[in-house]
Amino acid sequence: MSIENLDALDEQILRIISDNARIPFLEVARACGVSGAAIHQRIHKMTQSGLIKGSQFVFDPIQLGYQTCAFVGIFLRDPSDFDRIVEALLQMPEVVECHYTTGDYDLFIKIYALNNTHLLSFIHDKLQPLGIQRSKTLISFREAINRKVSIPTADVADSNNE
Repeated sequence: MSIENLDALDEQILRIISDNARIPFLEVARACGVSGAAIHQRIHKMTQSGLIKGSQFVFDPIQLGYQTCAFVGIFLRDPSDFDRIVEALLQMPEVVECHYTTGDYDLFIKIYALNNTHLLSFIHDKLQPLGIQRSKTLISFREAINRKVSIPTADVADSNNE
């Protein structure tokens, strides 16, 4: 399912649940003027199609003790190492995101470390032994924006297909 297959009710449902993933279906139904069963069916359909990937609790890394957030650009020696490196990164709890990229880096990861000493240990003891060519680390002082992707309206989706 893609944005082109959504009707106005689906878009309304997505906007409501994106603001509060824990909102009861009956409240969504009341806001949309339809039955709870209709909401359940539509959310189930969007989940089954992969449009909705689930819901989650979001923890504050600082409250959990992670004082350092860093982004690491990784240069691979051999492009055939992609799968092996990504599999190894999956085993490292410090890594919270990993992206295949264009440009300077082969991979770009986001990590959380308890402090700078932990970050240094991560780079030297976990990242470098993977056999990468080199890496470049950027430390984030503070997150300025963190938001969910917006739900495009049907007219925006239509204009992108022209």
